[in-house]
Amino acid sequence: MKLVILDRDGVINHDSSAFVKSPDEWVALPGSLEAIARLSQAGWRVVVASNQSGLARGLFSTETLNAIHAKMRSELAQLGGHIDSIFLCPHGPDDGCACRKPKPGMFLDIAHRYDIDLQNVPAVGDSLRDLQASADAGCTPWLVLTGNGRKTWDTGDLPAGTQVGDNLAAIVDLWLEA
Repeated sequence: MKLVILDRDGVINHDSSAFVKSPDEWVALPGSLEAIARLSQAGWRVVVASNQSGLARGLFSTETLNAIHAKMRSELAQLGGHIDSIFLCPHGPDDGCACRKPKPGMFLDIAHRYDIDLQNVPAVGDSLRDLQASADAGCTPWLVLTGNGRKTWDTGDLPAGTQVGDNLAAIVDLWLEA
């Protein structure tokens, strides 16, 4: 099984320092949904792993988050793509949970759900915590330079073996050409 794990904000859609709090605020990055559709059509399983502390902060409800994800899935379906599942951490930064990135809990849950060893499974993120969580779980971390990616790149100190791409479409091009 070919599996890829994607962060949401900054990788698939525009990120916001004020959080993406409604379906209207969720706007796909250019080429990201087309890239996911190409992965789907090539037989890959696409999984999203996303910190969503806006839930714990009371910025939006579970129903609103579900509506945001319904919009993402609907726009993707129109292009012939599919997200197999969405894993999220609803906790705040100080809640001490095991699922909030940079901890690898969400990734370990994905490995358990799909009964797969995450060794060499690509995981794309735009922040250091995304890369740290994926590397700690055994994935191959990929930094995308959209969202917070350029700032993450400039800060440096990336996990060993981190690969870099301009955007999700460029990374998917590399995978599908291999």
